[in-house]
Amino acid sequence: MPKGKKGGHKGRMRQYNSPEEIEAQLRAERTKAKEEDEDPDEGAAGDNEKDSRVLDSEDSEDEDYKPKRKGVEGLIDIENPNRAAQASKKVTTVDLEKPKELSRREREEIEKQKAKERYMKLHLAGKTDQAKADLARLAIIRKQREEAARKKEEERKAKEDTAAVSKGVQSMSLN
Repeated sequence: MPKGKKGGHKGRMRQYNSPEEIEAQLRAERTKAKEEDEDPDEGAAGDNEKDSRVLDSEDSEDEDYKPKRKGVEGLIDIENPNRAAQASKKVTTVDLEKPKELSRREREEIEKQKAKERYMKLHLAGKTDQAKADLARLAIIRKQREEAARKKEEERKAKEDTAAVSKGVQSMSLN
């Protein structure tokens, strides 16, 4: 390390604010902004009212709070959808009775399962092209097997007849 330099900016300790400190700072800014907006000539009775209003409305204004725009920001409307803060829903406002909206993937999966079930019903009933082709193939195979069984039976009978004839010839020759 060169002489005369004691640690650069990169070596400093970082300080982080806790969420509680940040909330306290935001509340202080809001109350300050409200005080600036209201008339300063209200008097002592107005101050007591103002304090009670600030305490009551702090919770309700967390959602509606919009910071004061500085400089040119107030003049230019920015249409950046990523910049908009998404409003969080309170548990009390969520409606559990209405049906849950499914995502695109979930809807596609359900549609795919229903289509598969429909196809299987038609297939079992023999109404699909594939089922008709399978049934035709099975009919051809049955005919071939019946013919093969019939030929086998005829060959067996022919062998029995020849065996009977040859036994008859042997028995005659022995006599």
